[in-house]
Amino acid sequence: MSGRLGIRTGHLYDLLRSRFPADLERPALLVPDAAVVRYADLDRESARYANLIVGLGVEPGDRVAVQVDKSAQAFVLYLACLRAGAAYLPMNVAYKDAEVAHIVGDARPRLMVCRPQNEADLAPLCEAAGISALRTLDAAGDGSFADEAEDCGILFETRARGAQDLAALLYTSGTTGKPKGVMLTQENLASNAQVLFETWGWREDDVLLHALPLFHTHGLFVASHCALMGGTAMIFLPKFDIKQILEGLRTATVFMGVPTFYTRLLATPEFEAKSCENIRLFVSGSAPLLEQTFSEFQQRTGQHILERYGMTETGMNTSNPLDGARKLGTVGLPLDGVDVRIVDEQGEPVAADAVGQLEVKGPNVFAGYWEQPDKTADDFTDDGYFRTGDLGRLDEDGYVVLVGRSKDLVISGGYNVYPKEVELLIDEIPGVEESAVIGLPDADLGESVTAVVIADAAGPAPDADDIIARLKGSLAGYKVPKRVVFCDMLPRNVMGKVQKNLLRAELSEPSG
Repeated sequence: MSGRLGIRTGHLYDLLRSRFPADLERPALLVPDAAVVRYADLDRESARYANLIVGLGVEPGDRVAVQVDKSAQAFVLYLACLRAGAAYLPMNVAYKDAEVAHIVGDARPRLMVCRPQNEADLAPLCEAAGISALRTLDAAGDGSFADEAEDCGILFETRARGAQDLAALLYTSGTTGKPKGVMLTQENLASNAQVLFETWGWREDDVLLHALPLFHTHGLFVASHCALMGGTAMIFLPKFDIKQILEGLRTATVFMGVPTFYTRLLATPEFEAKSCENIRLFVSGSAPLLEQTFSEFQQRTGQHILERYGMTETGMNTSNPLDGARKLGTVGLPLDGVDVRIVDEQGEPVAADAVGQLEVKGPNVFAGYWEQPDKTADDFTDDGYFRTGDLGRLDEDGYVVLVGRSKDLVISGGYNVYPKEVELLIDEIPGVEESAVIGLPDADLGESVTAVVIADAAGPAPDADDIIARLKGSLAGYKVPKRVVFCDMLPRNVMGKVQKNLLRAELSEPSG
């Protein structure tokens, strides 16, 4: 099943710049307690930043690693990387040294920009990775990078890049436990921006309430690209803060969030239909939206949340319609230009409404994994479809229904947690024989990370609190288990594979 839109793509920044409003004095970013950032500012400051990036030796195709707090200047840095022809490599600020060391060692960026408080710790990692330049940028937009950019010119001729050239490199973990780089091209991002802009009917008077992080596909590409394509404003919040969200809802027209945003709104007594009467579109993604949340939100506000489906490797693949039925329990129809099919384990199409492996193909699908041709080949079919690892079916109207994940991915608070990465660290702890990490239902986070541990019979059993404390030193907080459960053995199938579905079923049952 596929869409119909003819996509015109080229350089991503050229596309976005062509959609800036004729009046560049119009607001682009509305940041609380800060001056309004106009489109003229985006154009001028991204030129300064691009001049500095080039001056620091970054050539077209080089990677620029960025691990900074969300700010207007951080967003400008992203645009500057596009203008300079660099591949933007964002990293979660919660990543620990070991996580950062693997990524920069693998990607070998030419430049890294970090928070000032992390500079001393990152300097030896950068030296070991051969990074020639390390600069800083703080939450207020100050730091050595911003200081040096002040002396740079405000004119910059955007470097030419082809549709298949790299625009961004985002790292995601997997079954091996080691993060791998997802290569996103100019065409991947440009095509998705065009399709979403049209699919969601972006208007020239729209105002986007942006509370998502900038190191993730959802906030960096999906949300911000739509606003730039419309030449419209974003209320640019540093994070999800319920007071600022309620205030922003009064003037915004579009809100994009993860399911946790919606459960927290519903948990706020002050949130009611009147709070969001100006909003024309609520969008949810990055994790499954519970039917209870969808229904309760509709009852409270009279509005139907639009759920869509995507992943780091593909951007967005499907969306419930802007006009038409937003069907509960589905992630909508394939986007224009995207082919979606459901196949069995032999790669053959399944019967109507049957469950199978979900595969996608289109200009949005990534070019492959960074320097991992074998892994890339494994995840693509001979006819060019990407094996998403998700299980799904098509209903009678062609809407995609996700029914499970074949790769045991845990999504907690909208962030992906790959069990193998956590299990490898737990298994290294003295006193642990083996572990299995699963996600259990959580009303706020969607899923909470849970570790099931078998203690080594030969030594003293480890303490649950000690396991969690050790992991906090090595993993971003959202990956650390909220709970550790000890057991005598893990359930396995005849091939010896741990049956995590049985663990989830057992541990999800109320105790009593």
